[in-house]
Amino acid sequence: MAEQSPQDRICVAMTGASGAAYGMRLVEVLLTAGIQVYLLISDAARVVCKEELGLDLPEKPEGITRLLNTHFGTEPGLLSVYAPHDWYSPVASGSNAPRAMVICPCSGGTLAAIAHGLSDNLTERAADVMLKECRKLVLVPRESPVSTIHLENMLSLARMGVRILPASPGFYHRPQRIEDLVDFMVARVLDQIGVPNQIGRRWGE
Repeated sequence: MAEQSPQDRICVAMTGASGAAYGMRLVEVLLTAGIQVYLLISDAARVVCKEELGLDLPEKPEGITRLLNTHFGTEPGLLSVYAPHDWYSPVASGSNAPRAMVICPCSGGTLAAIAHGLSDNLTERAADVMLKECRKLVLVPRESPVSTIHLENMLSLARMGVRILPASPGFYHRPQRIEDLVDFMVARVLDQIGVPNQIGRRWGE
């Protein structure tokens, strides 16, 4: 496979909030579209994946890569998984940053860390890189109710140009399955990062 430019690369980070189905479906759609994905999964996200999806992800990035390639039926080479503290990852530096990053789902702790410029793990550092390089950053928080702290952190990031996309699926498309609700949100995320998609019926269609 020819080496892709940053314009062909998307970073997806999954943190410990509920809603693992959103993140996994997003990865699946991006890979199916032939887009190179840099995937960051926290230890807490691995726990959530097991509890919510029955997906028992290995601890090592290589094992996660093999499992997900098999799970999604995608060709090797498009998916790259990085450990939470792999500072040699391309997403850790603005010199090789992808064109967009999505944190889906995004925990309140991750939201707070990004809002205050912390970089204690690769997800936080990658988000900091996206901000300083003025690249697209989308956060999908899944928390309810939200506290004043959550709201203030969201407002702070929104003022920096970050897209805040709460995991709040609509119902006008008359969903019949949980997967329809998941696809509704994933389609909105794809719209924000400029990836054409037809995975759900849109208003007026």
